[in-house]
Amino acid sequence: MKVTLIANDTTFIYNLRREILAKLIEEGHQVTVVCQSLSHREELERIGCRLYDIPIGRRSTNPLADMKLLGKFFRILRKTKPDVVFTNNIKPNVYAGIACRVLRITYVPNITGLGTPVENPGKLRFLATCLYKCGVAGADSIFFQNEENVRFFEQHHMMPKKSRVYLLPGSGVNLQTHPALPYSPGDVVHFLFVARLLKEKGIELYLSAAKRIAQKHSNVMFHICGGCDDPKYLEAVKEAESGGYVQYHGEQNDMLPYFQMAHCVVHPSYYPEGMSNVLLEAAASARPIIATDRSGCRETVEVGKTGYLIPIKDEDALVQALEDFLQLTWEDRAKLGHAGRMKMEHEFDRQIVVQKYLDTLGTN
Repeated sequence: MKVTLIANDTTFIYNLRREILAKLIEEGHQVTVVCQSLSHREELERIGCRLYDIPIGRRSTNPLADMKLLGKFFRILRKTKPDVVFTNNIKPNVYAGIACRVLRITYVPNITGLGTPVENPGKLRFLATCLYKCGVAGADSIFFQNEENVRFFEQHHMMPKKSRVYLLPGSGVNLQTHPALPYSPGDVVHFLFVARLLKEKGIELYLSAAKRIAQKHSNVMFHICGGCDDPKYLEAVKEAESGGYVQYHGEQNDMLPYFQMAHCVVHPSYYPEGMSNVLLEAAASARPIIATDRSGCRETVEVGKTGYLIPIKDEDALVQALEDFLQLTWEDRAKLGHAGRMKMEHEFDRQIVVQKYLDTLGTN
């Protein structure tokens, strides 16, 4: 069978979909990947994937550029004639979905998050929901990563009547490449923030809470890993570093040394994502987590057993959660991390996702 996977870029595909691709190829399917080529292109080709490199423009809002993208999807799909297409991310779900529908190709979108435009009522939400509705209208099956996204589709009449709906545990987490790490004792408690430095990812909350905690406790250090395009946040991080309570490590390809160093991973994000991969990887590494009580985050936490949940945009609640964590013994902190690892093994193993893709392929 000829299978095509379409997503934003090769980095996303390699980090979150390579196990699916490898299994498809192992079972004799011909696999094509359509996305923007960033990192890991060579690794995907070594697996056996044929790659079409096209710029997706994930952050672009230019209608003309989007129409050009739609045209590129049409041309590639006409040329390759796949039996089944799996789409991921917002623009591929919309525009590749439209192309598949017109060309009468079986396709399965994976709703990896609805994006910021759907958060608040208004013209942007209306436009985004209309585009999404067009994109998934001909889908045979749809993968969702959290129940709130399913409800949003239903409430806004975006769900195709004949589509089969499957709820996945996000992208899952590779339990081999993210093993349970020893929980290191020490005099200093290390907190870790992993995300792009965006307001919606909670960087402002994290920096403010870090300052308040550091004023009361001398045995804490707040670490940050993630890229930043906003000079305002780079300056804020630099100022916090000068205070001696924050260390900024930039964007990292290998997070294992940082998870090893951390005693707790803090993710005060209110970004509308499908399921937080940071939290899955942190919990798989046997690290306690402090996360926002919203879809895509709350599913990864059992309050008091694997970590803590805080209300959206609530700095005081974040400070209290950090204080509560600091009051725990080393043994109790390690128990939280161990319980998080068990949760990942039972509920979020990436092999669950791989099998669901294979099962869905067999029903189309």
